[in-house]
Amino acid sequence: MAFNFTAFTYIVALIGDAFLIFFAIFHVIAFDELKTDYKNPIDQCNSLNPLVLPEYLLHIFLNLLFLFCGEWFSLCINIPLIAYHFWRYKNRPVMSGPGLYDPTTVLKTDTLSRNMREGWIKLAVYLISFFYYIYGMVYSLIST
Repeated sequence: MAFNFTAFTYIVALIGDAFLIFFAIFHVIAFDELKTDYKNPIDQCNSLNPLVLPEYLLHIFLNLLFLFCGEWFSLCINIPLIAYHFWRYKNRPVMSGPGLYDPTTVLKTDTLSRNMREGWIKLAVYLISFFYYIYGMVYSLIST
């Protein structure tokens, strides 16, 4: 049994995906707190905005590793979410710093429901990816 670059990529992807799952869960919890009036929108946006770019960069880094080792299916299941991340950040509200969430508009009903739906979809994609990465890691270790 040899340890190759593909196995290393899947191990790094598993660890990175665990962080992405944490980010998605934090996202869902944060918007649920806003929905139930447990937290101030300014404080919530100040805690969410610094996490946007690290989440996006980690997701892109993991997929660059898949690109370099030639794992095309793993890359293809993440390309729609990467494209959404680019679109979402490009069309973000005008703000003074990095981030996506503007405290003045985050409590609108349509914005709040869209952000909740976005969090659940990202969580589902990251969970599916996590279990697929476990399968890919085991397969790459066995096949060598």
